[in-house]
Amino acid sequence: MADDFTRPTFFSNDWFDRVEGDVDPAVRLQLASETAQALLARVRSGADPGVVERILRVAREDGIDTVAELWSQARPHSLPGALWRVNLLHALVTQCAPEAAALYQEGADALHTAAPVVAGVPAPASPAELRALTETILRGVFAGDFALALERAAAFATVTAAGAVEAAHRDEATHPERAGERTRMAASLADIAGDLQVCARMWRSESLV
Repeated sequence: MADDFTRPTFFSNDWFDRVEGDVDPAVRLQLASETAQALLARVRSGADPGVVERILRVAREDGIDTVAELWSQARPHSLPGALWRVNLLHALVTQCAPEAAALYQEGADALHTAAPVVAGVPAPASPAELRALTETILRGVFAGDFALALERAAAFATVTAAGAVEAAHRDEATHPERAGERTRMAASLADIAGDLQVCARMWRSESLV
């Protein structure tokens, strides 16, 4: 990790200034939990709307990758694990919005479940609408119903996974390599969706730490 942490941290701890190079895995997991709890506590406890907007702007423009590095090795069913997965979905839409929109729409057309309704993206899905969805999810994480935000993120992942499966089937005969990539993407998104659904239930039962 870089020695200098230049992005706003939004909490008063100086952990990042003290973390250099490789970190013992146990220490890294502890830091992941502490940073996730500190971030949410600072923002959600009487959150100043200006602070929330600042976080959303940083997520939009720069991402929260430096912080999220600490969350990437956390248990899937934990607070930092949930935040890591939300960050992954946000990065997918930020970096590959047209592709994500196409896969999402294909999944919404194929699924006969409530997932597209829970995600709440108008049809046909556009890159702008997906960006708006991820910002709404982030806003819910930092200032709204956290469990609902996780459920919406899970629904988005479920629908996009279904679209990736459809695309893989279509490409299997003519573009097997691309079909394999789509299949792996679908599996990863399905895993993320399942983990976020578990995290939402744990948050409601006050057991997500």
